[in-house]
Amino acid sequence: MASEAKEAGEATVAMPQLDPSTFPNQIFWLLVTLVVIYFVLSRIALPRIAAVLAERQGTITNDIAAAEELKQKAADAETAYNQALADARVEAARIVNEAKAEIQADLDKEIQKADKKIEAKAAESEKAIAEIREGALASVKDVAKSTTKELVAAFGGKADAKTITAAINARLKG
Repeated sequence: MASEAKEAGEATVAMPQLDPSTFPNQIFWLLVTLVVIYFVLSRIALPRIAAVLAERQGTITNDIAAAEELKQKAADAETAYNQALADARVEAARIVNEAKAEIQADLDKEIQKADKKIEAKAAESEKAIAEIREGALASVKDVAKSTTKELVAAFGGKADAKTITAAINARLKG
C-alpha cells in the first residue's frame, strides 16, 4: 500500500502549475515578470523603436522636400530650355531672313547686269540684222536686176539698166 500511496502522491504532483495550492505563488511571479517586462520595454526597447520611427519619418520628409525642390528645379530648367529654344528659333528666322535679303539683293544686282548685257547684245544683234537686211535688200536688188535683165533678154526684148532699176524700185516700194 505504501507504494500505492506513493503513486497517488506522485500523481498529484505530476503538473504543479495546475495545483490550486500554488496559484497565489504563480500569480505573484506572473505579476513580477509582467512588471519587469513592462519596465524593460517602456524604458529601453520602445524609446529605441520610437527613435528609429522618428528618424525614418524625418528621412522621408527630407526626401519628399528634396524631391519637390528637384521637381521645381526641373520645371525651371524646362522653362529656361523652352525659352532658349524659342530665342534660338527667332534668331534663326532673323538670320534666314537676312540671308534671303542679302541673296535677293545680290540676285537683283546680277539680274540688272545680265539685263544690261542682254540689252547690249540685243542692240548689237539688231544692228547686225539691220545691216544684213540692208545688205540682203541690196543683194536682192542686184539679183532682181540681173534676173530681170536675163528674163527680158530671154523673151527677146531689150531693156536698159535705168528702166530695169526703176521697175524694180517701184515693185519693192509696194
